[in-house]
Amino acid sequence: MKTKHWYVSFVVLTGMLSGCASITKDANQPVQIETYSKNNQLVTGAKCVAKNERGEWFTTSTGIVNVHRSGQNLLVTCDKAGEETGNATVISRANGGMFGNILLGGGIGAIIDHNKGTAYSYPDWIRIILGESLVFDRKNNKDNEVMLGQKASPEDLKKIETAKLAEEKAAQEKALAEAGKVTP
Repeated sequence: MKTKHWYVSFVVLTGMLSGCASITKDANQPVQIETYSKNNQLVTGAKCVAKNERGEWFTTSTGIVNVHRSGQNLLVTCDKAGEETGNATVISRANGGMFGNILLGGGIGAIIDHNKGTAYSYPDWIRIILGESLVFDRKNNKDNEVMLGQKASPEDLKKIETAKLAEEKAAQEKALAEAGKVTP
């Protein structure tokens, strides 16, 4: 009987440690990249590189790149001979799995998913304008719709990052408060 309780405890603990977003989200995410000229004409064949602290990925536009999820922003640069370079800062946002972890696992799963990157998502389809530097914020993403970027200064990017951190902190505090109301 004692062995059975140990086994059940082990299974429950393993489930808690595996992380909710790790189960519901892959460590990699496809991001579709389109490139356009400033006069809104589709430009194909641009060489694009996407990178964050977890690696670099390459595609030719219009193409899909499978990037490793991360809490860090994704930087995308697209070049084509005869065209200006297009740059994008793609803002990562915590997805729902991270906060579900706090409710179900007391935060351990959230830490694991944060470290693995599975707690975060990028916009899934972006349109880069060659010759411009744009920001694409996951907060404004609509599934299966191309996202149009916004021009942003370094100060605007800092404001976005500050707001992102404040929103994540508030959501974590709310999840923790909800977890305190749940009786096991």
